[in-house]
Order: sequence, then structure tokens, then C-alpha cells
Amino acid sequence: MSIGELTVTVVKKHNVHISGSGSQHMVFAHGFGCDQNMWRLVAPAFENRFKVVLFDHVGAGASDLAAYDFERYSSLEGYADDVIALCRDMGINDCVFVGHSVSAMVGVLAAKRAPELFAKLVLIGPSPRYTNDGDYVGGFSEAQIEELLEFLDSNHMGWSEAMAPTIMGNPDRPELGHELTNSFCRTDPEIAKHFARTTFLSDNRADLDGLTVPVLILQCAQDVIAPDVVGTYVHRNLPGSVLVNMQATGHCPNLSAPEETIAAIRAFV
Repeated sequence: MSIGELTVTVVKKHNVHISGSGSQHMVFAHGFGCDQNMWRLVAPAFENRFKVVLFDHVGAGASDLAAYDFERYSSLEGYADDVIALCRDMGINDCVFVGHSVSAMVGVLAAKRAPELFAKLVLIGPSPRYTNDGDYVGGFSEAQIEELLEFLDSNHMGWSEAMAPTIMGNPDRPELGHELTNSFCRTDPEIAKHFARTTFLSDNRADLDGLTVPVLILQCAQDVIAPDVVGTYVHRNLPGSVLVNMQATGHCPNLSAPEETIAAIRAFV
């Protein structure tokens, strides 16, 4: 298969869209239950300096659902492999990678494996482990995570309607919760259940060690998915990283506080 054919394949697989100018790429990776549309209020602000790359993880948005492999995506390594392949197939080097939620750790895994592809990482609401473990506080007990996953297994729609507004964390702006609910509901239920288990049962704390790429951590207030203590943990375990505690509340500042998110990224890149 030629390089051109590889590029066509990866574009279709991940529904890739590229805009903007500049010699350096900025790659945006969305979180669980979302797609590249979640960057629509942030990504355009960087088109004057970067080639902006938007894509959908396999199983999300307008990606090629036929490419979803339950074994491959049973760990975040599968998603990291996809990011590496996307960059290599499209000739992307020394990019700025912006990862939201679970994609923050996907970016860490990818940068550990192929550091030459990444100049900087922006981690929005990262969590290397969602469950508490001894002295480590992830925000959830194992029982709470199992209850959350069992609820999703039994009632995908009900779970989406109940959890999305809580995750969004802006009760005074219900339209944001509605948008996230609709995004969750558009995801194939079986893929959503599998991705949720991959996400919420992951433990990538050891993968923080040895990361050499400069990192910006954006930590929101009142984030039920990745609370302050988790952002502090990531910062402490990534020497030289920059931690910005945002005024934004909830887990999705790319939707709830795009201007603050843009300003923080601009100051870093």
C-alpha cells in the first residue's frame, strides 16, 4: 500500500479534517462519548498559527465503525497506537497534541512511545486512574465505578441523561448538559459500554514516569471526573509540567469556557 493510500485510509478511518496554516500541526483528541465537534469553539482560534487536525477515535462520531476491534480497544494503548499511526501516515511531526479527558492519557502513552512526533502535550482534565487506591485519590471507589458501569450496561440512554449534566458541571447552563447528553446517546451502545470500561478501569500512573515532552495540565474547578487532587498528582509526577487551575467548572471547558481554554493553551504554545 502506498503512502497516499495509507493517508486516504487513515482519513476515512478517523474522519480526519485539517484546516489552518503554518508549518506545525496541532492535533485535537476528544474524550469519552464525544467527537471532534466538541472542539468547534476552541480549534479555530489556532488556525492562524497551526495546521489544525481534528479526528474521531474509532467508534466515535463519523469514524469507520467497522474498524472497531473490541480486543484492540480493551486498553488505552490501542487508541495511542491509532494516534501514532495517524501522525506517521499523514507526515505529522513535532505536533502540539491537545487531549481532553481520557485522551489526555492517550496522548501521554503515544508520546512515551513516539516522542519524536510530539513537541508539546496539553492535557485537559487528565486522570491516570479514576478509582482510589491506598493513598492515591482518583475520585471514585471501586464500588462506585462498578455501579456506574453496571448502570451504563443496563440502560445506555438513562445513563447518558443522568451522567452528562453531572459531568458537564454547569447546572446554570442546562443547554451544555443537553449537548453532552445528545453526544453520549449518539454513540453506539455496545462501543460506549466497552470504551467506558476501558476508560474507567484504566491505571496509567506508571506511564507518567519518563515522559520527556513538555506538558500543560488544565484543571477545572468542581470536576467530578478528574478532581483537583488528580490534577495535582499528574503535575507532581510530571517534572517540569505546567499546571493551570482554571476558573471554569466541570469536566468540559472546551464547551463551557472556550475563551479561558484558548488563552491557557496560547500562553503555553
